[in-house]
Amino acid sequence: MPGAFQYKPKFVDIRVRPPREGDDDVHALKDGERACDHAGCRAAATAKAPKSREHMDDHYWFCQPHAAEYNRSWDFFAGMSESQLHAHQKAAEVGGRPTWQFKASKFSREAAAFAAHAGRPFADPFGLFRKPTKTAAPAEVTDRRLGRLERNALADLDLADTADAKAVRARYTELVKRCHPDANGGDRSAEHKLQRVVKAYQTLRKAGLA
Repeated sequence: MPGAFQYKPKFVDIRVRPPREGDDDVHALKDGERACDHAGCRAAATAKAPKSREHMDDHYWFCQPHAAEYNRSWDFFAGMSESQLHAHQKAAEVGGRPTWQFKASKFSREAAAFAAHAGRPFADPFGLFRKPTKTAAPAEVTDRRLGRLERNALADLDLADTADAKAVRARYTELVKRCHPDANGGDRSAEHKLQRVVKAYQTLRKAGLA
């Protein structure tokens, strides 16, 4: 076979041989590094873990794999009784800080002032401490059960839904005088509005609202 068609590997064997005696130790620590505290491990420590629940500021130093292994097997609540668990949960709710009652002490200045003025009326200009009085309930609005046509008709006359027949007739007379061409010098620009007013009034009369 011609040499041009022979197989020529593009890569060479790059397997790493084990270190020989006298070679530099691949696990040698650099300046500022400390060894892992796990027995037999010569890797550099990169993570710390507390030694016990009672000494949270005292730590082991592990490499990353041994730190993960230690964390999986370490239980903070191991050996705690039921009462100790409840006490720890209660302390965690307030961040481990002491708490105080908001009630003033009987020896405080506020308690002394209250005792000195006991039985005397005090000024309450804004009525903050008065017993609330019953106020008259607002009058109930009767539901007229208007339909869509009646509501639109009232809107065309610029009236509220609660307008009575007298108000409807008065507004109708006012708008007719305002929109009629005779009242505008023959100007028919408001004629469309006049037609809507007349139609709305007829709708309200038919419904018995005018």
